[in-house]
Amino acid sequence: MIKFEINHNSPIPLYLQIEQQLRELIKKDEYQQGKLLPNEVDLSRQLGISRNTLRQAINKLVIDGLLVRKKGKGTKVAEPNVSSRVKNWFSFTNEMKAKGIAVRNFELHISWETPSKKLARFFEIPINKKVLKIVKLRGKLEGPFVYFISFMHPMIGFTGEEDFTQPLYELLENNFSTIAKTSKEEITAILANEFIAEKLQLRVNDPVLLRKRFVLDPGGRPIEYNLGYYRGDSFTYSVVNERDIF
Repeated sequence: MIKFEINHNSPIPLYLQIEQQLRELIKKDEYQQGKLLPNEVDLSRQLGISRNTLRQAINKLVIDGLLVRKKGKGTKVAEPNVSSRVKNWFSFTNEMKAKGIAVRNFELHISWETPSKKLARFFEIPINKKVLKIVKLRGKLEGPFVYFISFMHPMIGFTGEEDFTQPLYELLENNFSTIAKTSKEEITAILANEFIAEKLQLRVNDPVLLRKRFVLDPGGRPIEYNLGYYRGDSFTYSVVNERDIF
């Protein structure tokens, strides 16, 4: 039986007391491994509170992505999703390392490509000027969740023989004195075509997030055009906005 300490005389609202104790509870191994929380009727009766009060606490943890409800099954700890933030962006490898996620490279392909008209306009280069194309299929140890296609500006000086298993932006800065300063991004929800479905181990028409990233140096010059296809069930994109306070 779950033991909570509820103080009905405390100035702290009951739902906040329960929420905090639930946060501690679900850190335990058995809940991290998939054990269901007691159903709301039994738990509210045990605590001597209304079901609405209990649900308010649980709803907050669902919104925060810590719990997930399965209709007809119950409530359990949510599996951790990959999360990417707009603010203070950095390389994918370091992004995942900061979250304690071990990254595996499933595929790595390097080639020189003739740019499309759209890509040539972005890089402001002639259409016959070839660009380096880097393709990576990456993910957790148990399977891939993102398929990257990057095109790099010819001015960087890549030969194609570099070690592209290392973080790209560190390689740019350390070996080519090129600093990635600004990232302009577009996020679109799409359906997986046959090619992407095969790469990400999905079914055709499963949801995929397409992230287009346009990377510029401190002078505003383009250095990378990146396409990232993410499994919709493994990726959360959060946005941090700040306003000036006078």
